[in-house]
Amino acid sequence: MTERLRARLARPGAAWLVLAAALALGAIAAAAFDAAALDWRPARAFTEPWRWWSAALVHGSAAHLAANLAGTALVAAYGWAAGARARVALAWFAAWPLAQLGLLLRPGLASYFGLSGVLHAGVAAVTVQLLCCGSRRQRRVGAWVAAGLLVKLALEQPWGPLTQPGGVLGVAVAPIGHAAGSAAGAACALLVLAGRARASA
Repeated sequence: MTERLRARLARPGAAWLVLAAALALGAIAAAAFDAAALDWRPARAFTEPWRWWSAALVHGSAAHLAANLAGTALVAAYGWAAGARARVALAWFAAWPLAQLGLLLRPGLASYFGLSGVLHAGVAAVTVQLLCCGSRRQRRVGAWVAAGLLVKLALEQPWGPLTQPGGVLGVAVAPIGHAAGSAAGAACALLVLAGRARASA
């Protein structure tokens, strides 16, 4: 049974969909808990280490949760269509807590929550796979997505104001979270793919 499950998860996109589903279900379940016990607090990052994971699952409003669940579905579809390798899904999993690491660069950000940083990590991880390992057509797609992501991050000005109005989401948006997530996802994907290349050499 274990070997069969391992073989299924090794199929392109399979582990990616499992992780996306886990994030979505975790976010839905987290709505039943006190957000203050789960969100990102830099002052408690090392005394309450679960926040490195739980912060992504907490949302400030129903609209915020709904938007990120829709985003999760889109990232899941992107990874599936790209044939995200199991190693790249592992990179996304590793980027989940590491996406919070970049938040320490903005110590004025007293709290942070939401899946958007981790979703940006997922987009970056798959894009790295397309650019590094894809066919010519896939590399073109990856280049366009990478360019779009970089433009989006630049327009959000992650080194500008700590937060921006979230509009209908009902919560403020912290652009540094998107930049930190993207960097974590890209770095983790590069590491696992480089490790794979060395192992194959």
